[in-house]
Amino acid sequence: MMNTLAVCAQVIIAISIVIVWVFRFDNIVKEFKQYGIPDLLRNIVGASKIVLSTLLVVGIWYHELVVIPALMMSFLMVCAQIVHVRTKNPIVKFVPSFVLLILSLFVAAYYSGVLKS
Repeated sequence: MMNTLAVCAQVIIAISIVIVWVFRFDNIVKEFKQYGIPDLLRNIVGASKIVLSTLLVVGIWYHELVVIPALMMSFLMVCAQIVHVRTKNPIVKFVPSFVLLILSLFVAAYYSGVLKS
């Protein structure tokens, strides 16, 4: 049961990142400009999230690849939360990165053995 939940979380994280960073990239460009974050950093964050998402999906079959990417994704989601706080965004803007933070922490906890099946 926990394995199924972890795999679902990995897929949800990956699909969410692809939707936001590939199909809604124009929205990301606007948001990062609004936040005053340079284009280079935006591109590094986006590329990192796409790579980490890919590793999370590959980790469905190769479990040893999951913990570090999940923790790194968690870190990026904490950074997103900090940016939302600093820019005084409405709470609705916090929700997507918060959900992905929780899912990433769950995945990391499961594959590291902190959560038992």
